[in-house]
Amino acid sequence: MTTADVVIIGGGCMGASTAYHLARLGITNVVLLERETALGTGSTGRNAGGVRHQFSHEGNVRLSMESIRLFAHFEDAVGSPIDFHPDGYLFLLSAPRHVEAFRAAVAMQRRLGIEVEWLDAEEAARRAPGLDAGGVVAATFCARDGICDPNGVTMGFAQAARRLGVEIRLETTVTGVRTSGDRVTAVETDRGVISAGAVVNAAGPWAASVGRMAGVPIPIEPLRRHIFLAQPPVNGGWERGGPHGAPAAPADRVMVIDFDSSFYFHREGAHLLFGMGDPEERPGFDTRVNWDVLEKIASVAARRLPALADLAIASAWAGLYEMTPDAMPVIGPAGLDGLHVIAGFSGHGFQHAPAAGRIAADVIAGRDPHFDLTPYRLDRFAGATAGEANVV
Repeated sequence: MTTADVVIIGGGCMGASTAYHLARLGITNVVLLERETALGTGSTGRNAGGVRHQFSHEGNVRLSMESIRLFAHFEDAVGSPIDFHPDGYLFLLSAPRHVEAFRAAVAMQRRLGIEVEWLDAEEAARRAPGLDAGGVVAATFCARDGICDPNGVTMGFAQAARRLGVEIRLETTVTGVRTSGDRVTAVETDRGVISAGAVVNAAGPWAASVGRMAGVPIPIEPLRRHIFLAQPPVNGGWERGGPHGAPAAPADRVMVIDFDSSFYFHREGAHLLFGMGDPEERPGFDTRVNWDVLEKIASVAARRLPALADLAIASAWAGLYEMTPDAMPVIGPAGLDGLHVIAGFSGHGFQHAPAAGRIAADVIAGRDPHFDLTPYRLDRFAGATAGEANVV
């Protein structure tokens, strides 16, 4: 039997960040388990890479503030370069109820020192060439938001953790969590048992399954979301492929979100990445592409970005959001001594991995994380909770 101080279940961005931050605290007898052949192949590797301050819950804004600060100097701090483009997030608002909710959120974000602009439809269209802002009554823009590389961040954390002494085991499936009395004692895998005083459930959409192994209910459900890549217009590309040679899409990587529909897009190299939530999607682990979803998106996409009406799809994939009832994650102790959870980020996990991993490591080490974890406690679901409204 192997013995470790900490076993982390899940090799996505959350597990890698937690491992790195534990090692930075001198806790290096850590084993990170991933069942796939590589790290970051689950939800981490299947997201749009957006990072933003524009959340409705103050706790999430604070997670973003810390995380984006690290993204901005990741190579200096962690030791690996990442592809980070702070080109901004542009939220388009058409419904009066959304306008009022965003007014309150922007006031809170500004109170925290985040510079968020309030725009009208004409100004929004100027921010995103090719956009049709018809029906938009207001918009918000934060220039410090942007796009980042999930794989680069995950591998950067993992490589730094390994250099500091963390052991990473790939192709290792967790089959059970052993307990004795009211505490965890070991993790069972298909390659043996690892005794540990602390176990971290960073299993993302599978966090509920790991929780059941320890006898701890965790209300996290997987929800499939699709992403499509469109090829550039044949005549003129994105720069001149619009009507009368106008731009067909923004030249930078600004993330544009039609909040009423949840349709979003941003440039991704030579292509344009886009997606939208499907209200008819039901929880499940299926990650096959359902091409019927594209038909539902098509009318909204063509209305907001007319160039998409006639474009071919270069590729598509589906990933899993790890949804909680209030769209807020679980971070911290979970029911048994030594059991910790860092999961349930409801579509905004990657961008919060730096801060969440640091906070989880501090808690495991018995340090004050200097962060209010009340909104992220597992036991909050017993009563009413104030959740995150800006889920995209």
